[in-house]
Amino acid sequence: MSQQAKSKPMNMDGDSLTRVIPFHYQSIKNYGKNSFMWFGQTPMVIIMNPEEIKEIFTKINDFRKPSGNPFAKFLITGLVQHEGEKWAKHRKIINPAFHLEKLKQMLPAFYQCCNQMIDEWNALVSKEGSCELDVWPYLFNMSGDLISRTAFGSSFEEGRRVFKLQNEQVELTFKLVFSVYIPGWRFLPTKMNKRMKQIEDEVRVLLKGIINKRENAIKAGESTEDDLLGLLMESNYREIQEHGNNQKVGMSVEEIIDECKLFYFAGQEMTADLLVWKIVLLSRHQNWQEKAREEVLQVFGLNKTDYNGLNRLKILSPSHAHAPSAIITIQPQFGAPLMLKKL
Repeated sequence: MSQQAKSKPMNMDGDSLTRVIPFHYQSIKNYGKNSFMWFGQTPMVIIMNPEEIKEIFTKINDFRKPSGNPFAKFLITGLVQHEGEKWAKHRKIINPAFHLEKLKQMLPAFYQCCNQMIDEWNALVSKEGSCELDVWPYLFNMSGDLISRTAFGSSFEEGRRVFKLQNEQVELTFKLVFSVYIPGWRFLPTKMNKRMKQIEDEVRVLLKGIINKRENAIKAGESTEDDLLGLLMESNYREIQEHGNNQKVGMSVEEIIDECKLFYFAGQEMTADLLVWKIVLLSRHQNWQEKAREEVLQVFGLNKTDYNGLNRLKILSPSHAHAPSAIITIQPQFGAPLMLKKL
């Protein structure tokens, strides 16, 4: 059903669920919201009541996380796979890195990465006045660069290498996850299995090198960097110190590596998907596109984005606003590409 849905151009005026999750959509249509389906030998209960969903996310000890496909361990690491006390410990250590005051300091990196992408689009449009452009690769690369800068700061180049490797790992993993799973297959020395193991090893070596340099700097009394890794390691080091240098209280190097891998997987793919979908929605509802553009121009003009200005935005929430270096109008075309025209 998924292949059939994707074989046709997307109906911009129709229900997107029929294309994104056609099997779930059909199941709910046939059997109602209070129903279930089978995923192989595993029953999956459909829950659509917001209060019930809230209860599941609140009672984390009652509703355990599924084991999933063994290949997913190459991507799903760190906090999202932990349970109980280990989850609580990691959450406590990671949380300070995502305080609002810390995130404010990363705004210049957001602005720089977004501006570079817009400049590339402007260069393409300037040649002929208009062009057809698939925005997905640009947004995907922008979110990867953004994570590399905000997560690893001065170790940006090593972070970019991790990004490229993780991107390849995602593609290989999804090929296996969406194929027929044969128990024990992951232990066979197939070309794909060997490449996935090679990528995993290289990513860990790169991240371990970055982390070791930061650890040595902290022990030498140097100030930590204000990137996600620096904030995470500072919080971890403080937790260990508060418990009399008890290493069992904090996270190990291997656990920090897993959290860094999670930064990429959770941050890049989802952010890029969200931005593409926002562009699709703004293309479909151009009255809101006009309102959003007017608001950005009223607050910022063509000046640089700042946090105080973001807080003044009403139509665009602060987490989604970007100040444009040029004004563009986006018109939907058939399929994925979008048409950009400079005003």
